[in-house]
Amino acid sequence: MTRQFHDIRAGAAAALLVLVSSFAPLPVLAQAAAPAEPGVGNYPVNAGDVLEVLVWKEENLQKQVVVRPDGYFSFPLTGDVRAEGRTITAISEDITAQIARYIPDPVVSVAIFEPRGSKVYVIGQVNRPGEFPINRYVDVIQALAMAGGTTPFAKLDNIQILRREGTTQTATTFAYGDIAAGKRLQQNIVLKPGDTVLVP
Repeated sequence: MTRQFHDIRAGAAAALLVLVSSFAPLPVLAQAAAPAEPGVGNYPVNAGDVLEVLVWKEENLQKQVVVRPDGYFSFPLTGDVRAEGRTITAISEDITAQIARYIPDPVVSVAIFEPRGSKVYVIGQVNRPGEFPINRYVDVIQALAMAGGTTPFAKLDNIQILRREGTTQTATTFAYGDIAAGKRLQQNIVLKPGDTVLVP
């Protein structure tokens, strides 16, 4: 009787162990890592963006500033601060270093208040040509959709993507027919602020 009870108890314990192990979390290496999302801290500031700059406990050093076309903005105690192409972290560190000459241990916060400078332009044979704000990654196909699609007269295999880098402008051809056929998908690039999609 005792031996039979012992066997039953051992069998139940083994079954419980199997049941518990089936709910054990998967090893970390077996789990697929989610792709990293671009954060605000990595956002490159553009001309036209509105920034909010706050210096803790300094009411006169709390204001919204607009990044000028030359890529700079003005702020008390610092003069002109370079912003275009930089992250808000870098801008904050710059301001902190400059006003530390006047305020001991300043605490500076910089935030994107309104990304007005993040725009792309779609012109030519589209239903709604114009400028379009982008607050996330937008590729060529998405930009065409934002412009209401193309007209029946569009030359879909000769779309041009115009990009200006400093004083240099480049043109890249985009063939919609290839994308529709699932070919040369690398053409469908992510647009940068200021890019123009020209549909002839």
